[in-house]
Amino acid sequence: MMNRTTEKNASGYLLDRSDSPILLAARPEPLRMKVSETALIVVDMQNAYASPCGYLDRAGFDVSQTNLVIDSINKAITTARQAGMQIIFLQNGWDVAYTEAGGPGSPNWYKSNAMKTMRKNPELMGTLLAKGTWDYDLVDALVPQPQDLVVPKPRYSGFFNTPLDSMLRSRGIRTLVFTGIATNVCVESTLRDGFFLEYFGVVLADATHQAGPEFIQQAALYNIETFFGWVSSVDEFCTAFTPTLNKETARA
Repeated sequence: MMNRTTEKNASGYLLDRSDSPILLAARPEPLRMKVSETALIVVDMQNAYASPCGYLDRAGFDVSQTNLVIDSINKAITTARQAGMQIIFLQNGWDVAYTEAGGPGSPNWYKSNAMKTMRKNPELMGTLLAKGTWDYDLVDALVPQPQDLVVPKPRYSGFFNTPLDSMLRSRGIRTLVFTGIATNVCVESTLRDGFFLEYFGVVLADATHQAGPEFIQQAALYNIETFFGWVSSVDEFCTAFTPTLNKETARA
């Protein structure tokens, strides 16, 4: 019989440190992964994207369902913490002067809906996706803990002009589990870039939300599971990664 090494994590759970591969139910096929080689990525869960009067809401996108997404992400985070998995929050935005957003010489200046909204409504300048503002802040319901990583990013992809790749490689992480907003923009962009950098990417569909109509969500998930990664759910993730030994066992 193989010897098994166990220890308590920061939450008081007894973990199996043999780090055996775990099979996550996913589309188009199950994905085998290890806790030590996996990170849960929380993409742009900021007031800008998830709260009434945030940037997406002001730009005319529907944010009425984001509370359900927040609840689902919290459930996934709880399971990830108990399993000892690395959690990484991505946070999109720019300096107050928007130098990091690029000027008229940058396509971001033309395509960023935040920038377009502020040009139409000059009174909003300095309030949308600007560092240090309420809009830029992560929502109150999702608070990073000291062991989590928070990675600011100036574009849709979490890999562009950020240290994310080196952070992951230095920790031996090969698989990225994605949650957050928006499925068809920053989630998909980061997963695609991760695919090109040889990371395995899986999206928890019910812990994401699209910018646009519902068919955009389905199109993004189809793209991901067909060409770039895998699609699963929060329940499947929690079933796969919930420690088999609970706190009561750990205290015994």
